[in-house]
Amino acid sequence: MELLTGKKILITSGGTVEKWDEVRGHTNLARGTIGKYLVGEALQRGAEVILLHGYFAETPPDAPGLRKESFLGIDDLTEKIRARVINESVDAVIMTAAVSDWVVDFMTDAHGNRIAETGKIQSDVLPIVHFKKAPKVITEIKNWRPDLFLVGFKLEHTDDESYLVQRARTRMETWRADLTVANPSTSLHTEDAPHYLVPPSGDVRIGRGKKHTAAALMDILSHSL
Repeated sequence: MELLTGKKILITSGGTVEKWDEVRGHTNLARGTIGKYLVGEALQRGAEVILLHGYFAETPPDAPGLRKESFLGIDDLTEKIRARVINESVDAVIMTAAVSDWVVDFMTDAHGNRIAETGKIQSDVLPIVHFKKAPKVITEIKNWRPDLFLVGFKLEHTDDESYLVQRARTRMETWRADLTVANPSTSLHTEDAPHYLVPPSGDVRIGRGKKHTAAALMDILSHSL
């Protein structure tokens, strides 16, 4: 079973938190469930695992061969991934983390006055948040380490298989990923939603829920690394 002995896998899980002040921010509904299952499958196969998990994510128990570290926002996550893939012999990166599409640019009050960054916005101030597009960390990973095996996850609003597979292949080209897992948004609320493991070409494997998907993905890695 230990087909990944000697391999180091970096897994991200959960969601980013983009701060508005020191006590508030926006996030998403990702809980890190599939990341937790992936860690278990990787350890069972003998891999060393680095888990970068969101602030609110579920995490597996401590185990030999597992290093865990939390991240907050996209900038924090980006720097932690970059440092590890550049400075360590990481063989694969699995990006299950749900990264925010927007980050705070600046905030104003109801009269258009900019709110100063003072630590905590007063509760009687109604903030208007101005967003900007967040950078896409997954597009940078192959710039840092073109030789590693990259797995991306693509969540969509529909459960239409052909659409999910098409979107996965489109993103795969942009990310230069070696495998993309497409899943419907219902997977945020249930463990049983199907996940489609999409290679650059050839047959698509279907994971029947998060546990089965984690095992199938690690089977692919076992034969790819």
